[in-house]
Amino acid sequence: MRSQIIIHSRAEKLHYEIREIVQVAKQVEALGQPIIWENIGDPVQKGEQIPAWIKQIVERAVRKDESYAYAPTKGLEATREFLAKRTNQRRKTKITKEDIVFFNGLGDAVGKIYGTLDPTIRVIGPTPAYSTHSSAEAAHTGSPHLTYKLDPKNKWLPDLEDLEMKVRYNPTIGGILLINPNNPTGTVYPKEYLQKIVTIAKKYDVFLIADEIYESLSYARKPFTPISDVIDGVCSISMKGISKEVPWPGSRCGWLEFYNTDRDPVFQKYVKAITDSKMLEVSSTTLPQVVIPQILDDKRYKNSLVRRTAAYKNRAIKAVKILEKVKGVTVVQPEGAFYITIVLDKKLLRDDQKLSIKNQKIKRYIEERTRFPLALDKRFVYYLLAATGICVVPLTGFETAETGFRATLLEPDVKKLETTFRTLAVAITEYLQS
Repeated sequence: MRSQIIIHSRAEKLHYEIREIVQVAKQVEALGQPIIWENIGDPVQKGEQIPAWIKQIVERAVRKDESYAYAPTKGLEATREFLAKRTNQRRKTKITKEDIVFFNGLGDAVGKIYGTLDPTIRVIGPTPAYSTHSSAEAAHTGSPHLTYKLDPKNKWLPDLEDLEMKVRYNPTIGGILLINPNNPTGTVYPKEYLQKIVTIAKKYDVFLIADEIYESLSYARKPFTPISDVIDGVCSISMKGISKEVPWPGSRCGWLEFYNTDRDPVFQKYVKAITDSKMLEVSSTTLPQVVIPQILDDKRYKNSLVRRTAAYKNRAIKAVKILEKVKGVTVVQPEGAFYITIVLDKKLLRDDQKLSIKNQKIKRYIEERTRFPLALDKRFVYYLLAATGICVVPLTGFETAETGFRATLLEPDVKKLETTFRTLAVAITEYLQS
């Protein structure tokens, strides 16, 4: 290559620990350790069965020629009309089909949301942060991602004082991100917390982004409150999709819903810029858009969601019951999505702790990986992987000062799930005592 620098300086901000840990796990697997994959939220990969009636709807659509054509830039009109009507029947703030734009998964949408902003404008998000958001926001500005705290001692709810102080004293902040139900913590925000965040947004004249991809997978005691029910005129973006709730992660199909675009000409131009940037790609994948109305409108769909959320809740209860007994662990009962976040007391972590690894090749590999300075929870995750085969994501990979890890609640076999979490409990105890 010529001597010129060909990589953008902001590229180093792009990190995705959820998949980066796979590289280490694959090497450990190749050396003889079977892997229990708890790193990524893919229900299908974990063995969840797609209902036959959903497959039949997709099969019929595949036979139609129009399923192979380009869709309009914003998405199929019939599908956007369906989604707008569905939203308006259930939500307080109304939208039209023109307020909905489809993307090739929400990862594509995230790129457009941050990439379209002026590099001087920041979007503050929660910590622990979801890597797709934190990396994209940091890359667009070339600076570390701005965050407000989620408090593990208060059910991982937002520290509203921390949020307001940062918005108040940082005039570059133009937007607030919230993820509800939250990834990685599984917390579902009460209505009163959402209202307070809206109050902050209104007070300092910033817009809101609500990642609500897990909206239909809430199993909190109180009904889920969407941002559209409380925004009170604040310019907002809601992120939706079918990857988690159908579930169909391989569809790469998500959409943005824009609220109150007529309230602010600057926000209106921002929304237009997002749509125009999507226009350069012509359209998003057509087939998933074709079948969305048929799937979501089917009477069997609600029953499917009820069954799945009940299963996740049951698994969450079992996991917490096992882990809450472990000294040095803080664990909060998840109320939505299919993740659980475990905090390890950083006072009990050192850079010389180990777990016993029987396979000598794996032992040498992990010792080499941990020879250099490493986040203390990442060191634990490497030893856990080598000793037990359980692959989780270090919590520091989610842009947080807290130490611990995130696991999933996707294992459909409850006995296997309980075995995995009991193994985790034993491994944590042994590691902290080593």
